[in-house]
Amino acid sequence: MASRDGERAVALSRQLAQAHQELRRQIREIRAGLGHRRLGDDVLLTHCLAFCTALTSHHQGEDTGMFAQLLRERPDLAATVANLVEDHGLIASILSRVSELAGRAAPRGSALEEIGRELDGLAAIMESHFGYEERTISEALDAGKLDAAKPDTDWPDLVFGFGR
Repeated sequence: MASRDGERAVALSRQLAQAHQELRRQIREIRAGLGHRRLGDDVLLTHCLAFCTALTSHHQGEDTGMFAQLLRERPDLAATVANLVEDHGLIASILSRVSELAGRAAPRGSALEEIGRELDGLAAIMESHFGYEERTISEALDAGKLDAAKPDTDWPDLVFGFGR
């Protein structure tokens, strides 16, 4: 692999870590808002639903793009990718529950507390998942073993830009 391709793969590794940092920041902000009610309930719920959409887009981009490309070039990572995809399913079910709770007519009080509990659990799972992914997938990217200079889909936009 050319040096430029290796540099691009390392850059993607950094972007992956930065995307995860942004998602961590967003969930911390929402959880803090729910705990202190610094914003109106409707604003909090809007932020919460936007976060759910961003995290879903990020994981869909990984599943259908980055992981597929990685497996073509690194079939030895199949078990690692399978673990990450399984985590994505678990996270998606929590996001579905949060969206359901937030979508109820004017959730207040106990519904917001329930959303907060779901987000607490989600934050713990996300931290474990992101750490594992950064150790394993970033290592493969940093080693220059993924031809990231030529992604075959628009997965970088989904994974790093949250679909924007």
